[in-house]
Amino acid sequence: MERPMPLFPILTASFLFLLCVAPPFTIAATDDDLPTAYSLLQSFNFPVGILPKGVVSYDLDESTGKFHANFNKSCSFALQGSYQLDYKSTISGYISENKLTKLTGVKVKVLFLWLNIVEVIRKGDELEFSVGITSANFAIDEFYESPQCGCGFDCNGLKLKREKSGRNPFVSSV
Repeated sequence: MERPMPLFPILTASFLFLLCVAPPFTIAATDDDLPTAYSLLQSFNFPVGILPKGVVSYDLDESTGKFHANFNKSCSFALQGSYQLDYKSTISGYISENKLTKLTGVKVKVLFLWLNIVEVIRKGDELEFSVGITSANFAIDEFYESPQCGCGFDCNGLKLKREKSGRNPFVSSV
């Protein structure tokens, strides 16, 4: 009478065969597993409102802080009646605790000029936005909610947020 072959060597041989022959695979995280771009901002001590609503994807290199945030299309809106902001469909830069540096893809209209916002630094309860040649500080509570593309905080004729004095801190009032 022939003895049956033990099960363990058969399973081991089958597993090794699959490892050698089967194509490699990766485990992809689902969207539910990843934090949103907005919660990621909060983890670096920034309010969600520095990004408009509508980020569809993002990536972050955790070792360097290099990030990209993507919208379906470019995004423009006015704030406080005197600022026009423009976000390209992809913005990028470096993020660390209280700092966004080497930003690309975000512009602000000051008087008749479009200037790139290149850096945002949180200093206590203020955010300092730099356009390279000058900077402006804003209270952090102005950024607790995200504006909407096209209408900012005044969508459908409803003010979503109270406006401040309408000052333009990028322009000196000497």
